[in-house]
Amino acid sequence: MTDAVALAPLDIAHAAPLRALHQQPGVTRWWGPMEPDFPFDEAESSRYAILVDGVVAGLVQHGEESWPDNRHAYIDIFVGDEFANRGIGTEVVRRVIRMLIEKHGHHRITIDPAVENEAAIRSYEKAGFRRVGVVRRAYREPSSGDWRDELLMELAVEPQRQFRPGPHN
Repeated sequence: MTDAVALAPLDIAHAAPLRALHQQPGVTRWWGPMEPDFPFDEAESSRYAILVDGVVAGLVQHGEESWPDNRHAYIDIFVGDEFANRGIGTEVVRRVIRMLIEKHGHHRITIDPAVENEAAIRSYEKAGFRRVGVVRRAYREPSSGDWRDELLMELAVEPQRQFRPGPHN
């Protein structure tokens, strides 16, 4: 990948480009209709604009379950249609994984794409996630109202292992 990829904490300047990306077919298919307050509609997660060569290319967010006996983080991401299939999503997910482990002390991270989102699943596997199983009828498809299955994926780091992003975690 030759693109310069950066993450920028979400700022009001990112709102219009992110709203435009969210309306692209490849994003709307998986993220559904845009909430009125997007991208500031989820105060419980930390969001970053994905910049590629200085251009807003997508959004990544992470959050956590902070209850001590079940503490873990989660990630969600989209890139605009013209940025798909370039390795950008995989690179961004690897960076967020590293941040969650090294700076936030997480040992387990989850992500839950739709089972038919094969490109996302491949990307997450390249970043080190493994398939756990299918969560049946987990999400209502916004366009049809039908229930959709999600693939639960996780990345778990053993305490004595040093994390190296990639397919062998």
